[in-house]
Amino acid sequence: LNNQYPWGIWIGIDVAGGVALAAGGFTTAALGHVMHREEFHAIVRPALLTAMLGYTFVGIGVCIDIGRYYYIWHPIFMWNGTSALFEVGICVIIYIHVLYIEFLPVVTERFIGRVDLPGTLARFNGRIDSLLRLLDRGLSRTMFVFIIAGVVLSTLHQSSLGTLMVIAGPKMHPLWQTPILPLLFLLSAVSVGFPMVIVESLLAARSFGLKPEMEILSKLGRLTAPLLGLYLAVKIGDMFIRETFVHLATFNTASVMFMLEVLLGVVLPLRMLMSRAVLKSPPLLFTAAALVVAGVLLNRVNNFLVAYTPAYSIGSYHPSFGEFSVTVGFIAILVLLYRAAVMIFPVISLPDRGASARAKYSIRG
Repeated sequence: LNNQYPWGIWIGIDVAGGVALAAGGFTTAALGHVMHREEFHAIVRPALLTAMLGYTFVGIGVCIDIGRYYYIWHPIFMWNGTSALFEVGICVIIYIHVLYIEFLPVVTERFIGRVDLPGTLARFNGRIDSLLRLLDRGLSRTMFVFIIAGVVLSTLHQSSLGTLMVIAGPKMHPLWQTPILPLLFLLSAVSVGFPMVIVESLLAARSFGLKPEMEILSKLGRLTAPLLGLYLAVKIGDMFIRETFVHLATFNTASVMFMLEVLLGVVLPLRMLMSRAVLKSPPLLFTAAALVVAGVLLNRVNNFLVAYTPAYSIGSYHPSFGEFSVTVGFIAILVLLYRAAVMIFPVISLPDRGASARAKYSIRG
């Protein structure tokens, strides 16, 4: 990073990529709670935890990237209603709080009836337990508000990230620059939500020695195929309308990266997810889902790094060792916190109270 290249992988991967890959939180919430697909409630909590940690590190990444982290509070009080970046910032700030509120029922379930403070603090056990029960009852009546808010906020800032690059205008390569970039960003985020849940669930099952819930994950893979197909149709259709496909014949870095993004990140996993053999095989399903995740991550890198050329740039951008170290460190800490949370809270193993407990916070139609 320098004065010619003010943003790099911290924005392309840590922020833009992190926001996209955390989309599993709002997609599974919409599927399980809003659409009343009760069979998917088992994967809502792991997806929520992934989204909560992901957005937390997105916020930390922004603090590091802007340099003057002590100004991070400015958007809260200094509004600019015509700024796409302001909309992204406000939505992310609110959505982080919504995610933590949605996770509170997991905390109350873990500690209600189990508060056991040591020593003199034991006198507060009863009061804390009563407070947790009161909080749980309040959340059971109001959680539908936060579920709907989470879905709406996610659709807003996912698309507004695309608006940021539309504003870049001629600084963007024609293969990616399009007026419908906000729509493409939203469609790609929705498309990667379920594959990210599949990848996370299979990795967690292997890490904790659990049997993967292939019945649920196969259904998620089946739902992903039409979403990928819609995204691909809109993307290719836009290329033909704007006649930007001619830039693929140049075979430069931009055209190669674009073809890798579309062929390996969309076309190949789409074909795989249309196969019953893939949907029933954990390794093949994991491969297909991982390709979608890699494709969307590559899309964000392409948009924010490959396609974008600052007006006064000289040469090309190459991330420093320090930039790589921060990104890798974030990923390592996120995985560590996820594992710790799963071991402390009832995230993966649901209580033996049947479907009624799983649907406790569903939106009733």
